[in-house]
Amino acid sequence: MEAIEKKVKKTIGSNKLIEKGDKVAVAHSGGKDSSNLLFLLNDIFKDNPSVKLFVISVNEGIKGYKDKAVKKSENFCRKLGIEQHVFSFKKEFGFSVDDLVKKIKSGYCGNCGLLRRYLLNKEARGLGATKLATGHNLDDECQSILMNVLKGDLLRLVRVGPMPHISKHLKFIPRIKPLILIPENESELFARINNIPFHPKKCPYSVDNPLRGKTRNFLNSLEETSPGIKFSLYGSAHRMKSFIIKKFKRDKIRSCKKCGEPSSQKICKVCEVLGKL
Repeated sequence: MEAIEKKVKKTIGSNKLIEKGDKVAVAHSGGKDSSNLLFLLNDIFKDNPSVKLFVISVNEGIKGYKDKAVKKSENFCRKLGIEQHVFSFKKEFGFSVDDLVKKIKSGYCGNCGLLRRYLLNKEARGLGATKLATGHNLDDECQSILMNVLKGDLLRLVRVGPMPHISKHLKFIPRIKPLILIPENESELFARINNIPFHPKKCPYSVDNPLRGKTRNFLNSLEETSPGIKFSLYGSAHRMKSFIIKKFKRDKIRSCKKCGEPSSQKICKVCEVLGKL
């Protein structure tokens, strides 16, 4: 417990993830990682009046799964005394993920992620957040690194690290990942030791993204035979990041003609998806 707390504090401090005057929106899904994140940030900054925390939760609309996770989230926020704001796909976009799955045969996992990130950024900005904290752990980061390498999308490695290197825009809320050096199994152990309530089930639609599942299994098998390989992979990608940034060409960010949100194109990806649906 002490090792994890120390590592998270060091990640925040050495990378200046949260500073005096920040208003941090914590993306809380109800799972173990986002619950640990909320627990730790609350513990670290509860006596610091210069930093304000509040929670944003998104209900994508997955019956029997997300409704239970949101309920867990609401109870936990109430217990900690932290302000929470819940938004839903149904209210924002007019349909739930359950509705989405009925309309398209595949790709709903990617579309769900796209819509969720869009909504988190938009609502965090609307609530005055200066940072948006997510519960990405070491395993999440390593899976993304390896998947980008396998896809040949090396430029995406500029997003490696506790604060991704992305194009800046007034409407983009900087994202931070304080748990990035915490392995997934340690994250679960931390939650259970501290009796942190979380929804243990995986999304029933996660089978739509088989590459991530296979990448996860591959990395876990490597970790069994070569302990520390995940830290090595993360470290290698992080060291390469400075060289890739030099080759990285920032897209010109403009405002989407339909919704006004940041976009590299005239019409943003979210509006494209909504248009097709």
